[in-house]
Amino acid sequence: MTSALQILIDAISVGSLYALAALGVGLVFGVLRLVNFAYGDFITVGSYALIVPSASITAILFIGNWPWPLLVVASAIIVMIVALICDFVVFRPLRQASPAVLMIASFGLSYIIQNAIIIIYNARPKAIGIWPGLAEAIAIGDLRVPGLQVVTIIVALGLLAALVLFLRKSRFGVQMRAAAEDFQMARMLGVQANTVIGTAFVISAFLAAIVSLLFLCQVGVVSFHMGTQLMLIAFIATVIGGMGSLVGAVVGGYAIGIGGTLLQVMLPENLRYFRDAFVFGAVIVILLVRPQGLLVARAARERV
Repeated sequence: MTSALQILIDAISVGSLYALAALGVGLVFGVLRLVNFAYGDFITVGSYALIVPSASITAILFIGNWPWPLLVVASAIIVMIVALICDFVVFRPLRQASPAVLMIASFGLSYIIQNAIIIIYNARPKAIGIWPGLAEAIAIGDLRVPGLQVVTIIVALGLLAALVLFLRKSRFGVQMRAAAEDFQMARMLGVQANTVIGTAFVISAFLAAIVSLLFLCQVGVVSFHMGTQLMLIAFIATVIGGMGSLVGAVVGGYAIGIGGTLLQVMLPENLRYFRDAFVFGAVIVILLVRPQGLLVARAARERV
């Protein structure tokens, strides 16, 4: 029983990280119908925000003793500024373009950000240790759970609850929900398109910063493509959860995280190397059975 609970906590922790990343992708898609493949690079920027570039070898700040609120706020502000600049320079001039054009533009933006990071920091991975105390185990009865897993689960659930309250109770949240249902009608009713889209980018960037910090605590190394894999998983999670459905994005993120962790334990040792193949094979099966995803957004149901 103890071993099963340990595995379950591991699975939920991984799923929480993927759910936050998928939610960041789903927010922007719900409003702008944009699959922003540069979102993974926003995650990368959140990690590189902790590093001071120099002309020769990168000088790393002694951030281990930074108060965690300051660390979170500083990283989030930098990522949000980058996201707003990207929206203003790249996506705002393409407001009337097709989703395919927007997606191609996000691909180009992704490569620009990656190469900018290489120019500033060079391409070599860099080790960063933050919050080493989170590596210590917390005793819960007979369980000994790494503090990082507990923090990841609590942060994910807290942010999900806060986002639900924001979308349901705040004026901007209601406008975002209206824009996600019918963007043109929302604009005719007085919703400011650029304000709503900018708000979606800001919230998405904040989630990217949180994901980057949690992920960095796990791997301890930053590289210019570290967010690419998370973006791929987040995109797949939004697809199997249901494009345009924020709840579906969260469900998809948890499904991939929990499924991948359980497969790592259940597969024979000689097949564990192919775990991702089994996960994506299951994704294909889900899409064959339900091409629209596990959950369908209300706007999509009404268009059918």
